Amino acid sequence: MNADTQKAVLRRPRALKIPARRPPFTKDLAAEFKNFIDVAQDRFVILNRLLSKLDFHYSVVKFGESRHFFISSVTKECPPVVLIAHYDSVPGSPGANDNAAAVFMLIEAGLELKKRNTPWMFILTDKEEICAGGGIRSQGSYLLAKGLKNTALAASEFYILDSCGRGNTLVISTTADYLIKNETGTGIAAWKKNLKTLRNNAMAAAERSAKQSVILLPAPFSDDAGFLHAGLAAQMITALPQREAAAFASLSRTNPDYIHALVKNEPRGGLDMSLIPKTWTLINTPNDTEGELTPEYFAGIIKFAFTLALNLKN
Repeated sequence: MNADTQKAVLRRPRALKIPARRPPFTKDLAAEFKNFIDVAQDRFVILNRLLSKLDFHYSVVKFGESRHFFISSVTKECPPVVLIAHYDSVPGSPGANDNAAAVFMLIEAGLELKKRNTPWMFILTDKEEICAGGGIRSQGSYLLAKGLKNTALAASEFYILDSCGRGNTLVISTTADYLIKNETGTGIAAWKKNLKTLRNNAMAAAERSAKQSVILLPAPFSDDAGFLHAGLAAQMITALPQREAAAFASLSRTNPDYIHALVKNEPRGGLDMSLIPKTWTLINTPNDTEGELTPEYFAGIIKFAFTLALNLKN
């Protein structure tokens, strides 16, 4: 684990004021959100209808068996930043936090971005959830990233939002560091440099825009796994309640085996897996419901996404 991974909370409000609990999203989106997390509904159909209804400029792009939504400004300029969130969920799970919340956060941010005459882009990805027996190359983001490498978008910065709906602390994931810390070579060096730039920019955007605490911390993989294996740098961002984030930061420093268990999904003997943040234990289960979300903190994350998408520097 490198030095960045060892850092604890980098920014914490002097006095964290808990805002009043608010409904998730605006009135119009709230009803669509409830439909979206209904396990009997087709998320692709709901998104296709919703994006059309809200008059977004978008297209559906297929890579292999995956159908991704590319949502962008009408300008033809290549966006300097691309924000990504997967819209699929595992069968039987409402997927409210993983990853409906982030999808709808981006949609809400997009409603404001549409008013700007500047390039921006979101990609809502398919098949982030790997089926039993499938490897990283079966993840939708792997073929997506391979395809993006051959386009002008390869020069853009990629940020992945996943499970951002529970907690007041933004987590800038350092999991990729753990996997490649012993790798060498020109390609790896360039990849590490790019990832460091993404991480610094994400931290800066959080400093400028979000009311939440911000921490560098190992976190479960998302679409960044597919991007990593395709050779394209992408920074994953998630959220945790502040108490869970601080506790796991301390735990991962004192016992790195917990990082291995998290990343590889291979618990080692003697580990107390109840110490893994509760938020992450809800993922991919029937308990990932709307009632577990903390919508009182959504506005800060939406503002963070807005700031990051516009590549605002001050």
